[in-house]
Amino acid sequence: MELEVQNNEVITTKEWIIMMLIVSIPVVNIIMLFMWGFGGNVPKTKANWAKAGLIFLAIGIVFGMLFFGTMSAAMFSAMS
Repeated sequence: MELEVQNNEVITTKEWIIMMLIVSIPVVNIIMLFMWGFGGNVPKTKANWAKAGLIFLAIGIVFGMLFFGTMSAAMFSAMS
């Protein structure tokens, strides 16, 4: 049985800025959030931040789909 090593190193301001820049790039952001959230040797705070980002992304997608569905239904009913 392997023991997972806790990586509790402090993330510097420079690293936070780089992370925010990477997350602002479309498609790359989703890949990097998964890598940081569920990857191996990543600081615990970065992993938790990435998991929270993925949760917010999923919530945004659900709300976007609901909004699109509602607007599509409203436009369809207005046309008929």
